[in-house]
Amino acid sequence: MHVSNKYNVPCSRPRHLALVVAAVAALGSVTAAADTTVTVLRIESSSAEKRYYEEVVAAYEAEHPDVNVEFEYLANEAYKTRLPTMLQSSQRPDIYYTWGGEGLRDQVDAGFVRDLSEPMRDGWQDIYPESAVRAFTLDDRVYGAPLYATVVGIWANTALTEKAGVDAQAIKTWEDFENAVVALREEGITPLVVGGQDGWPLHFYWGSLVTRLAGGEGIEAAKSGENGGFEGEPFVRAGEMLQSLVELDPFQPGFMATSYERASGMFGDGEAAFHVMGDWDYLPSKQRSVSGEGVPDDDLLFVPFPEVEGGEGNAQSFGGMNGFAVTRDAPDEAVDFLRFLLNADNQRKAAATGIFVPVAEGSAEALETPYARRVAEILDESEFHQVFLDQALGTSVGATINDISGDLAQGVVTPEEAAARVEEAWQFR
Repeated sequence: MHVSNKYNVPCSRPRHLALVVAAVAALGSVTAAADTTVTVLRIESSSAEKRYYEEVVAAYEAEHPDVNVEFEYLANEAYKTRLPTMLQSSQRPDIYYTWGGEGLRDQVDAGFVRDLSEPMRDGWQDIYPESAVRAFTLDDRVYGAPLYATVVGIWANTALTEKAGVDAQAIKTWEDFENAVVALREEGITPLVVGGQDGWPLHFYWGSLVTRLAGGEGIEAAKSGENGGFEGEPFVRAGEMLQSLVELDPFQPGFMATSYERASGMFGDGEAAFHVMGDWDYLPSKQRSVSGEGVPDDDLLFVPFPEVEGGEGNAQSFGGMNGFAVTRDAPDEAVDFLRFLLNADNQRKAAATGIFVPVAEGSAEALETPYARRVAEILDESEFHQVFLDQALGTSVGATINDISGDLAQGVVTPEEAAARVEEAWQFR
């Protein structure tokens, strides 16, 4: 040890040296005890969103020098498969990304999730709309906090649609959408790109159609076994409509072997006129394109998913209410950081960057891109926001929904068979 040199303590004073060494050791032990690391697990996001989190972490750590916050990212499919195992291990994160719904319920029932009801009632939840908090509320207890809402719609490349004489902004109904697909195909333009390999992008078609046909109330009724449950008419009809669309040859060749990430980049490269996807794909589709620029903003539109004649959910939206949960044994600092991350000021900063559409009150006013503002309008006009069915109905049922969506698109099951499989999965979940 070179303590005497470091502190300029002469060796002729051993008693004083011993006191200094003891003091330094004590200080070191206090510092070590005070240091806390908070780990956050998030689905892979855009570089812009990562920079945003880095800025929030830096601001928090500056105010809390004894806390270290670390973000870890996993690709979408890897996240879904690895999260259950991670939650059961000693390596579980302190905070993790969640969609709420039955999937969160499974984690709560397994004892993995910390109850946030009390801190939420201490003024925290007041900055969010009731519907956002409700997405993470189970049996009147709150187990998560909302980050942002997402909406599934149609990303349109108007430079391509105009070549086929299609007015993307005028697409209002499912019939309008199918007519646009026909016109594009006749012009030699690929109408739609989809990442069929991952399952969930095709579920966006089936789930959006179910929401348009049955509405949120119809989906809740199906969970209770009413009106034939998930074998009822709206769920069968959604399969019929998806297969009718597929008969028009709307997708790129090899769509079932294409990942979401690849499909996102293909749209950014102008390889298809439409991409039925969440609003979050704005930046990723640009970054995944060969040029890194994607579809020019002047040629880009975000169009609401088409309405269906006679549908109960035409005034509703379909997408995610995404947020974070805290694991059971996480330190109190994890709750404190999450509250900081999701406060109104940081949500407004997120809105200003355009990385997503936050739900905190007043944050939408900071949105700058026309796409983000359009999403905010859709959410504001929506009578009910239906969370993704592969999340809202739980992990096992969600996997079945993703599977039947791909099977419907390939024509290997009938709409009736697909609906029956969802009902069976719901009964045996």
